Amino acid sequence: MSVVTRFAPSPTGFLHIGGARTALFNYLFARHHGGKFLLRVEDTDLKRSTDEAVQAILQGMRWLALDWDGPEIYQSRNADRHREVAEQLVTDGRAYKCYCSPEELAEMRENAKISGGAARNYDNRWRDRDPSDAPAGIDPVIRIKMPVEGETTIADLVQGDVTKANDTLDDFIILRSDGTPTYMLAVVVDDHDMGVTHAIRGDDHLNNAFRQLHLFEACGWDVPEFAHIPLIHGADGAKLSKRHGALGVEAYEEMGILPEAMCNYLLRLGWSHGDDETISREQAVEWFNLDSVGRSPARFDMDKLLNLNAHYLKVADPARLAAGVLRDADAAGITVSPDAEKRLVAGMPGLASRAKNTHELYELSSLYLVDSPIEMNEKARHSLADDAARQALNELAELLKKVTSWGEADLDGIAREYAESRDLKLGQVAQPLRAALTGSNVSPSIFEVMAVLGRDETLARLENAAN
Repeated sequence: MSVVTRFAPSPTGFLHIGGARTALFNYLFARHHGGKFLLRVEDTDLKRSTDEAVQAILQGMRWLALDWDGPEIYQSRNADRHREVAEQLVTDGRAYKCYCSPEELAEMRENAKISGGAARNYDNRWRDRDPSDAPAGIDPVIRIKMPVEGETTIADLVQGDVTKANDTLDDFIILRSDGTPTYMLAVVVDDHDMGVTHAIRGDDHLNNAFRQLHLFEACGWDVPEFAHIPLIHGADGAKLSKRHGALGVEAYEEMGILPEAMCNYLLRLGWSHGDDETISREQAVEWFNLDSVGRSPARFDMDKLLNLNAHYLKVADPARLAAGVLRDADAAGITVSPDAEKRLVAGMPGLASRAKNTHELYELSSLYLVDSPIEMNEKARHSLADDAARQALNELAELLKKVTSWGEADLDGIAREYAESRDLKLGQVAQPLRAALTGSNVSPSIFEVMAVLGRDETLARLENAAN
């Protein structure tokens, strides 16, 4: 069997964390089996679906590099096909037209409430009734005939066997009175027509699966394998909600999270491979299976995400990170010279090892983005306030002018020799150097900074600071 999975978001908001993880699991399962991963936009709720939300979902998927096969499918464009299936089910005796008035339906719901759940919300009164009894002025809905006795068991690939009594399953509506399909009908028809073999989704859809299974069978179609993944909870154990912080994928991008870190973290929310924490995309495709998906809700922990992001910043391509910093600089109206661009790429490994997100990386990069003269913060100015510090910078500058090899170890050695000759600790030399060359009291190793800045820029900054 060729595996076909699908991610089917409703475009009524943004691509949220739970949806992104569902998309990732579907993507990995399909790629692991050499199958297809499809994207279906479930936009049948035209009042709530927006083009902005559709674009946000597509952009989120692209940012996460979850490339789907073929063009995305829009469910609303298949309405005629959905209606055709509903009408055929009536013809086949597997569904029927219901002419209940709103008042009758309200009364049934009230009776079900009074009975404490012992009665269904709909009492099947039109199930076997002659349509000639239909009252005037009522546009009918179409309901599927559900089994009224026994049990239904779903062999879920994550939850195991799950059983539900059939007398708890209503004859639900598949076509509304205005001729529009319901979610249940549209999902089943589209899954069949798309050739979906595995429906991997959140466990909040588990109850829907019992109804959809019978609808598949009523149509005479193969039923996909179901896999219902536990939802994501907040760090406090409660269902993830807005109060736990940003939920849209785009918000994490804006927070400076790398997409590979986001995917790695989402993968580990409810799935494991031994003690492995950092897992590449290639490894994820090779290792992913549904057997290793847990049945308990996973907890979202922002600190763990940031720590994982710090790892991916350290191992990321310096040129890629530098390009991101340059885009931020351009957005801030900062003009960066060609020399500064080269410095930025060369110094990126040292900067990335100190950052947890790209915003911190941008702030740390300021020492390479500008050419002399540079601005200094208050602590840096304080470090250079006395004559002794400025004299030390002038003397060091003279020594550095004679250097023939401008490597980090060479520069470190010169500073140490100078400190010993003046009976100073290395820190008493390094700190004024840091202030003069970075405009701050915090930076990577100052000798690394000097090596990256190069001879001319280093000497220009020292001269500016000394004066």
